[in-house]
Amino acid sequence: MGELRIHSVLVTGANRGIGLGFIQHFLGMPTPPKWVFAGCRDPKGQRAQELQKLASKHPNLVIIPLEVSNPASIKAAAATVEKHLGGSGLTLLINNAGIAKFHNLEDETLEDMTQIYTTNTIGPMLMGQAFLPLLKKAAQGSPGSGLSCSKAAIVNVASDTGSIASSIAWDMVQLVSYRCSKAALNMLTKCQSLEYRQHGILCVGVHPGWVQTDMGSTPGQKPPVTVDASIQGMLKVLSSLSEKDTGTFLDWEGKVVPW
Repeated sequence: MGELRIHSVLVTGANRGIGLGFIQHFLGMPTPPKWVFAGCRDPKGQRAQELQKLASKHPNLVIIPLEVSNPASIKAAAATVEKHLGGSGLTLLINNAGIAKFHNLEDETLEDMTQIYTTNTIGPMLMGQAFLPLLKKAAQGSPGSGLSCSKAAIVNVASDTGSIASSIAWDMVQLVSYRCSKAALNMLTKCQSLEYRQHGILCVGVHPGWVQTDMGSTPGQKPPVTVDASIQGMLKVLSSLSEKDTGTFLDWEGKVVPW
């Protein structure tokens, strides 16, 4: 396994749960990134207090207003990141922001499915488009011809509930809009891998496990995986990825997830 050494990283949905966990682990690395960008809807709000505390201690952490369903917000975020990078590229883009609503099939609505799909699927597509120039710059400035997360990469935080092959936990929770959005995210990851490979950018989908977060918790059920264990596992997986892994769907332990 190689060591994950990255110059810069942007995490969306970074104010809580898995996103915040990523930020904490990047800042705690023996050799932390020069720049850690934390994207969240309201950087000065109540839900971003933990991020604000971290930023007061870590000058390399920059909190950025970012709504991934809003193209204008994404464009502004890309300009802010580019300004901080000062001519260098963005090594790693982690599309983590996501939403879910606990509906059964008969309760799903046009409005809810549109909102969830826009955030969970269209958002990562728009982020990839907006940050492509900075990812390309990182790849061009990295030695070697292979692909890796230490060179330039897009990581889409996926879910095994988006697996058409397994239809996991259907009897426990249907989550139709969420499942559809994550299945579509898998296809987006594949499309990005095919298109961005020529630019030296690795693209992968990663299932973080059923994690103990606000979104992951369901009434009467405690998720088995802690945020810390999930992040440690995913970072270990990311450090081991190479050209053969681009376009794949893996879980936090490195196992291939059926599509």
